[in-house]
Parts: sequence; C-alpha cells; structure tokens
Amino acid sequence: MSFATPEHSAPTTLAEYWDKYRPGRQRPAAHRFDWTGLADGGPGAEILGEPKTALDLGPAEGENAAFLARSGVEVTAVDFSAVQVDRAREFWNDLPNLEFVHAEACGFLDQDDRPFHAIYSTWGAVWFTDPDELFPRIARRLAPGGVFAFSHREPGPDQYGPQQMGGAWLEGREDELTMLRWQYTAGQWSDVLKRHGFSNVRARVLPSPERGALGTLLITARVAACGGAS
Repeated sequence: MSFATPEHSAPTTLAEYWDKYRPGRQRPAAHRFDWTGLADGGPGAEILGEPKTALDLGPAEGENAAFLARSGVEVTAVDFSAVQVDRAREFWNDLPNLEFVHAEACGFLDQDDRPFHAIYSTWGAVWFTDPDELFPRIARRLAPGGVFAFSHREPGPDQYGPQQMGGAWLEGREDELTMLRWQYTAGQWSDVLKRHGFSNVRARVLPSPERGALGTLLITARVAACGGAS
C-alpha cells in the first residue's frame, strides 16, 4: 500500500507538508526506543521510567510508540498528518494497546482529558509547535509523577527560538508555505519549562557520532506540585 501524496504538488497547508514527509517507507523494526534518529545506541525508553500510559506527539512511522506498546504500555500517538496516521495504523495494526489519532497536538490536548504517565516527542510536534501554546496543555495532561521528554536537533549558532524552515516544497515559490520550528539551548529550554510550571528539568546534548555534525538535544521534566493533570 502506498501512503505518499503526489510528489509534483507543493503543499499549501502545514498538514499537507507532513503528508509528504518520508513517503513510501517500509514498516520499521521498532526494536528499540530512539531519541536521536541515529544508530548510535544512546538512551532509550528508560528515560520515561515505567509508565502505564504514554502520549506520543508526532509519531511519524510510529516505531517508538510501537516499541512501548510491545512493552505493555498503553500508547496514544497523535499526528497532524492524515497520511502518516493511515500509514502507522497499517504498520502496527497487530498491536492492540496502540492507538493512532489524526489531530493537531494542542487541539488533541484540549479535547482529550485523560492523564498520561509519560508524554514525549522525538523530533516531533514539540519541535514544531509554539511552547507557550503547547507546554501549558501538556502540564495539564501529565499525571502526578509523570515524565515529559522530548528531543530535537541541537541548534546551530544563533538558531534559537522560532526558526523558519527551508527544504523541499518550502522555497522558490511566491505562495511559499512558512514552516517554523522552535529550538533552544539546554539552558533556554530549562527556563521555558520552568516558566510553564515544570520542575526537575534535565537537558543535555547527545553528540553525533559523525565528526562535526550537530547532536541531539534531549530534555526531560516533571510537573511541579501545583501542576499535573486536571
């Protein structure tokens, strides 16, 4: 089954951009939880503790969600792209405790009032959503004692805050679609998280095995005592 949209048409909405992201791939192995996108070992699902429930924001092919589901975690995975959700459902339809939902992250968190023991995003929705909009919603849905964790590419020099993306389908057109990603240093993310009621923040860079390449920034946090799921 092919999940790709026509290659020749440029997207006009953010959802359409993600419909075109990494089309036509085969089902991943999902033999480990991956924060970096590199075959470097690195930390895995232990970052999340031992959650009974987890929310994946921006799962793409869904391999991390599938890994957790195979481990007995009840996982809800939310993606903005209908194409990617259909593809992930096809890949992992044999896992009964894994649900893929087509929704925008903030909208889902507004409408679904379940608490989650872990909320995470690996190079996913957290990277592409305004934290001032997203983080308060995550804080309300994180169960007491739960973990919020996310990763994205280490920012380059002076690439802090909302940065306009380039790349395929985004350049050289008068009706160019504007895509933003939010990226900060470890210290800056710590300040943003604390401002939104998170505590026990740990932020670190996982270096790339490729010499001179940017690494992966991995951040974990919990909700302060006054926060938590409503």
